[in-house]
Amino acid sequence: MSFNTFGHLFRVTTWGESHGPALGATVDGVPPGVSLTEADIQPWLDKRKPGQNKFTTQRKEPDEVRILSGVFEGRTTGTPIQLMIENTDQRSKDYGDIALSFRPGHADITYHQKYGVRDYRGGGRSSARETAARVAAGGVARQVLAALVPGLRVTGYMVQMGTHGIDRARFDAAQIEENPFWCPDPIAAVEWAAYLDDLRLSHNSVGAVIEVVAEGVPAGLGAPLYGKLDSDLAAAMMSINAVKGVEIGDGMAAAALTGVENADEIRMGPNGPEFLSNHAGGILGGISSGQPVVCRFAVKPTSSILTPRRTINARGEEIDLVTKGRHDPCVGIRAVPVGEAMMACVILDHLLLDRGQTGGQRGIIG
Repeated sequence: MSFNTFGHLFRVTTWGESHGPALGATVDGVPPGVSLTEADIQPWLDKRKPGQNKFTTQRKEPDEVRILSGVFEGRTTGTPIQLMIENTDQRSKDYGDIALSFRPGHADITYHQKYGVRDYRGGGRSSARETAARVAAGGVARQVLAALVPGLRVTGYMVQMGTHGIDRARFDAAQIEENPFWCPDPIAAVEWAAYLDDLRLSHNSVGAVIEVVAEGVPAGLGAPLYGKLDSDLAAAMMSINAVKGVEIGDGMAAAALTGVENADEIRMGPNGPEFLSNHAGGILGGISSGQPVVCRFAVKPTSSILTPRRTINARGEEIDLVTKGRHDPCVGIRAVPVGEAMMACVILDHLLLDRGQTGGQRGIIG
């Protein structure tokens, strides 16, 4: 049984390992006639690729995508789209010391317990390198969304690094691409740089919280009870390497609110219903309300660090382990474009599901 595919109508199967010759994705369910070239996908991969600054892994990968099928003369044919990204800067010798040892906090031990065999070179499928394939698939999803729902926009950014969060009063979307952390708070970005530099030099790592917002999402996407938009969003974000928590809208903070505080009141506007707040994160009863869809996810600290940690090896011997190699001191930085890609894939999947179920018809208000 394989568990390498996600999605219902827009289906993505990722393949390949961190230190194999290549990795990629097979994308199925794309409508025919959509304009698509490698140049449409590459900018999103460029956001995620490693080695762009001192705060990410220094592995140098161009992450150039090739479209092998499903596109003819610049347009999708309606058949499976095969995407491939070659690995060009593997350094497998860095992992020789952990071939028979288990990194604490890493999937090494569970992969071994389940399969009895694992690719210790960078973690194989458990490596964050797998997410390059997701970002490529997300680039395809964005092209289709642009054709079907012009104006729909997906934006991700980091709102917390370790215990240091942004000040929402200083939120400036124009700052997101102006610093290495995709941070909308310029003051926080400066503080995070000093904080992460200290952690990096002390052979440590730290976690982060990423927020992804989809604006322009039409009302009516998602279905009760087991096809909820937020259920699939949560599953998609939780499937990203190192993610340990997901919330929609106010999420866990909603438990501290009263009904009066939490209710997103509604008034009638010139173009239909208008909500006065968005505690629900744009989803009610599993169905999009037309408001921005807001999702956050927490990424744990990178487990591969140079500080010795207690663990065991495959023989059951207790050892102290130092993990060499090139690793992100905060893997959450490169998780931003991955979260955007997963949001785009889920939104498109539910858009296609809705077209199949309802034909896009909507209940009339007013």
